[in-house]
Amino acid sequence: MSSLYSRSKDLSSRSRKSLSDSPPSSPSPSTKTFRQDRVSRSDSSGVESPSDRLSARTGTYTRRENRLASLSKTDDNSASKDYKKLYEDALAENEKLKSRLDDSKLELTKIRSQLDRVAQEKEALEKKVSDMEEELKTLPALARLQVLRRGNARLLVENKAMLRTLARLSQTASLPESEDL
Repeated sequence: MSSLYSRSKDLSSRSRKSLSDSPPSSPSPSTKTFRQDRVSRSDSSGVESPSDRLSARTGTYTRRENRLASLSKTDDNSASKDYKKLYEDALAENEKLKSRLDDSKLELTKIRSQLDRVAQEKEALEKKVSDMEEELKTLPALARLQVLRRGNARLLVENKAMLRTLARLSQTASLPESEDL
């Protein structure tokens, strides 16, 4: 059975190839009479012969091949136009993307320069903050120094007052002794 199948498969592929290779043409007079014969036979007996079926199949294949050939020709023309349009669309899209990329690069450089400036300002502010912190650390020492200076000034004033008092006391103490003599 497999040998019959392969033979019939080969036969049908051969008939397809031979039909698709031949150019489409108008039916010849012998083909017209053959069709008329076939129609008259099928009308009389009601059953088609195997040769009639084969010729009907080849006619169908021929018509199908002709249709496919005409469709592929229009597809080729429209496909080439479509490819050209697709190519132009792709070029336009690439140009848009390139311009957006250039804009993005410019924006990136601006942002980087701003970031550098901000980083420099941040460093300057951090230095100021650290200097102020150092001043705050020395502030209590300054406050203590000022307290000590005020205390020292007060002690100087008291010391002068005591010296004056001692000087008066010493003057008054020396006066009575001289009277007694």
